[in-house]
Amino acid sequence: MTAQIRTQVTVPLRFPDGYSTSARVFTFTGLADGREHLALGLGDWRAAVATAADGGPAPLVRPHSECLTGDVFGSERCDCGPQLREAAERITTAGGFLLYLRQEGRGIGLYAKLDAYALQDTGLDTYQANLALGHGEDERDYTAAAQMLHTLGAPRIRLLSNNPDKAAQLGGLGIRVTDRVPTGVHLSAANARYLTTKRDHTAHTLDLPLTAVAS
Repeated sequence: MTAQIRTQVTVPLRFPDGYSTSARVFTFTGLADGREHLALGLGDWRAAVATAADGGPAPLVRPHSECLTGDVFGSERCDCGPQLREAAERITTAGGFLLYLRQEGRGIGLYAKLDAYALQDTGLDTYQANLALGHGEDERDYTAAAQMLHTLGAPRIRLLSNNPDKAAQLGGLGIRVTDRVPTGVHLSAANARYLTTKRDHTAHTLDLPLTAVAS
């Protein structure tokens, strides 16, 4: 299935800490899952795409799954909000795309994610809680993300992510990941167990301090 650009518009962005940038926001038709995913072109993304087409370094890209609690409300149970903020600045500097994917709660939805939080409060980890609710550990699918990148002329990317599954899925969908670039470690007292579980269970690239591991 081929996706097409539906709309593109420039949107100025300003984050709570005062950082500001400007994004070229793209919407699409023909995405495999029919959801309203967005691509944000940040920095000199046009030059980054052109350079990659000439055999130079690929644009920096982060596929970021929507997290209402973290991205909007600043929840410290995850590291999603800080990763989104970090990605906006790093991609603006390098030139590339932030893909905002409507895959709340690793694809299980907002209400189910909050149900999983309640189970985590009883002792389950984030993956065990999803399974207890009858879901997969991670139900995200990056087919639409790959479609968006192909449509934007970015079949080669440098992937800004700690998650090896993103690289594996995108690679299988025809996106060449030339480099995996880890994000920073956004550790809080509330998310130490969550980050440790991601590192140990799904091999996320997270260099956690020993104090976090011990907790």
